[in-house]
Amino acid sequence: MVSFAAKVKNEICRAPVQRSCCAKAEAYGVLLFANTFTGGEVRIITENREFGVRLPRLFQRAFGVKFDAMPGEPWEKGKLVFRITDPAKLHRIIDQLGYDPSQMLALHVNFGMLEDDCCRASFLRGAFLAGGSVTDPEKRYHLELTTSHAQASREVSALLQEIGFIPRTVGRGGNSVIYFKQSEHIEDLLTTIGAPAAAMDVMNAKVAKEIRNGANRAYNCDMANVEKAVEAGAQQAAKIERLRRSAAWNALPEKLRQTALLRLANPEASLWELAAMSDPPVSKSCINHRMRKIMEKAEMIP
Repeated sequence: MVSFAAKVKNEICRAPVQRSCCAKAEAYGVLLFANTFTGGEVRIITENREFGVRLPRLFQRAFGVKFDAMPGEPWEKGKLVFRITDPAKLHRIIDQLGYDPSQMLALHVNFGMLEDDCCRASFLRGAFLAGGSVTDPEKRYHLELTTSHAQASREVSALLQEIGFIPRTVGRGGNSVIYFKQSEHIEDLLTTIGAPAAAMDVMNAKVAKEIRNGANRAYNCDMANVEKAVEAGAQQAAKIERLRRSAAWNALPEKLRQTALLRLANPEASLWELAAMSDPPVSKSCINHRMRKIMEKAEMIP
């Protein structure tokens, strides 16, 4: 069964690779959140077939380079590994991203490449494709971006804040994780990176949960009311039974006596139900009035 995260990545990968600046920004996001990006190697590992199909086109469009090693055809289930180790290709990539190969140990974000909104969205798309995951919204709300580059993670977090998001960060197993737990931010981020259908799934799941929670609250409230009604009915029946064994019973008006007998026969019935059982049927307020009169008589029994 395809996971929700895989569905999101499949949807994102349907977006065409068009403008060269956006292709470069997307590939940049992939590299910063990939498994390995150093002066000696680029290694991207994924289990998503759609992402695997997209990668060669993306890197060709962004940098004019091909991968030195790719998964053999046909692709089977499991991890797909893409590698670049050719020094000339690596130098070309590093140079186009504005890095100095001698400073590759501490990657930072070159914000000069992300000045336009379209390039920022493409960059975040690449980051999610390479290092992102999102939980099925039917279970809980959680989206995260994971990278081994701590400085880059801090700067991506700052970028997200700049465009209106409120990310959280945590360290995990030597990696830096940016994550979101608010459904609204997850919806907006998915829309930004090109997954509006997935964003709608999150929204629909939230609405369904709210409906279920509302129904549960209403049910619990109804059950509480039923319990109160049953308890009140049992107390009324006990007092009526004491009244029936007294001399005051025969002095009760006929209508009150009929209502009292109806309660004895149906101790768990609500006032609405007693009103409907009466012969002839009466209103709830009428039954309530009669019951108060009966209780007053019962309270007078020593």
